[in-house]
Amino acid sequence: MTLILLNKPYDVLCQFSREGDRAVLADFVPVKGVYPAGRLDRDSEGLVVLTDDGKLQARISDPRHKLEKTYFAQVEGVVSEAALERLRAGVELNDGPTLPAKARGVAAPAWLWPRTPPIRVRKSVPDGWIELGLREGRNRQVRRMCAAVGLPCLRLIRWRVGDWTLEGLAPGEWRQV
Repeated sequence: MTLILLNKPYDVLCQFSREGDRAVLADFVPVKGVYPAGRLDRDSEGLVVLTDDGKLQARISDPRHKLEKTYFAQVEGVVSEAALERLRAGVELNDGPTLPAKARGVAAPAWLWPRTPPIRVRKSVPDGWIELGLREGRNRQVRRMCAAVGLPCLRLIRWRVGDWTLEGLAPGEWRQV
């Protein structure tokens, strides 16, 4: 069995097949026969777990197995306790309610790398960071949850999937476990 942890950079499609001139996982991981266990949007960064084991891939991706994923979201606005409480209770989205999330306001992570291109910064609008723990993975869920509580997401980084983290991986780097 092959298991790879990749720090997916911003603006990279979470797939191996090429579509036009966009960067894809194959531009970073030269290993054949592995596939992502779960996806990250093109505009999200961070941990992608790749494996050639179909059962493990399903177990990582399937919310029934309750494998928690941790995200750091830079949001526009002041992170209030009321917004965090709403996230912790579960948020109503257009495709139904989310499960309750672990949510806390945090400082910008010390391990944070600069993003290329940088996020838009507006001097008149404050921003903050939220650490979120989820056990489900709907399409653009963290972004939609943050928006639902009035904190649009500026930058999103997946730090952890289960016991695996980005520890020691710069954007575009990978390691086999």
